[in-house]
Amino acid sequence: QVQLVESGGDLVQPGGSLRLSCAVSGSISTIYPIRIMGWYRQAPGKERELVASISTARVNYEDSVKGRFTISRDNAKNTIDLQMNNLKPEDTAVYYCYIQGYVGIWGQGTLVTVSS
Repeated sequence: QVQLVESGGDLVQPGGSLRLSCAVSGSISTIYPIRIMGWYRQAPGKERELVASISTARVNYEDSVKGRFTISRDNAKNTIDLQMNNLKPEDTAVYYCYIQGYVGIWGQGTLVTVSS
């Protein structure tokens, strides 16, 4: 069974940086083919939205995070990471890791709070 565990969420001041990591455990081959790996977020009172994703063809970012966030895969560590720079209060949300194979797998989320 594939499991995703996020870490790295914290309270940070505006303009600061955080690095989120998603540890992938279990036999990922059981949910092949993998279509995308990515990060979503859900702010209070809002719908969950895609922040960044990686597929075999491309890397995709939500418009408001372009130039500030970078998604990457570390195959050696089996993680999906999200480097977030120049954070803004509107980035405050629970961030979820997601893998879409023949089924979708979600992590439990990690809270990012951007506030002075």
